Parts: sequence; structure tokens; C-alpha cells
Amino acid sequence: MELQVGVKIAIFREGKVLLLKRAGGKYSDIKQDRWDIVGGRINPGTPLTENLKREVLEETKMQVVETPLLIAAQDILKSPDKHVVRLTFLGEASGEPVLDSENEEYQWMGLKDLLDLGENLDIYFKELLDNPAIIKKLKN
Repeated sequence: MELQVGVKIAIFREGKVLLLKRAGGKYSDIKQDRWDIVGGRINPGTPLTENLKREVLEETKMQVVETPLLIAAQDILKSPDKHVVRLTFLGEASGEPVLDSENEEYQWMGLKDLLDLGENLDIYFKELLDNPAIIKKLKN
């Protein structure tokens, strides 16, 4: 079984979180109209926060500011040959999003927007919507 580690970050600004919609084609196992937070797989041997900053820069051209807070570790067991551990951080980033080719759209969303997405919100991020740190940021 292959073990992979992914890092994600809920980037907040003015009570809203940045969500991205993946572009079609690259990820056959991801529903294409699903919204998720920024992130991706780590490069082994590189610190987690460096991987996180790299992913944010690659996907949005934004810069993570300050040290992000780790808020969750989740198991993703979609196939019998792969185990993915998803580490989710909370933080802020400077600049405005400029998307790479992996993503086709972005939006800053508040709690009501997130809840209205229903099945179009990534299931692993949806599991975290009752996290006190996330709720606090969405109410600011």
C-alpha cells in the first residue's frame, strides 16, 4: 500500500474562506464541480509548512503570512492500494488569487455559501465545518 501525505489550508479573509474549483481532466477521481480549499501532496523530505506555502504559491500566486495552524488530520481511503493522510491548516495569505491550470475558478465564501454548496463541497473540508477554529474565522 502506498502512503501519501497531503497538506491543505483554509485561507481566511474578512470572515470568508478561499475555495477553488478544479479544472477538468487532471484528476479523474475528483468530481469536477466540487469546491475545495488550496493544497496538494507533499514532497517528502521537505517540511510540511514549506510544502503548504509552495502549494499556495503554485495554485494561487498568493503568499502565506505567519505560521499556519494545524487543525485536522484525516484519513482518505478511497482505494485498496493507497492511503492518503490529509493535514488541514488554518491561515491567511497576502495578494489576490491568480489561478494555475489545475483550477478554473475561485470564490471567497462565508458559512451560508459553504452550506449552500451541499454535495459540491469537498467532503473532507465539509467534515471540518463544525471545527471551532473555522467557525470563529467565519464569524469574523
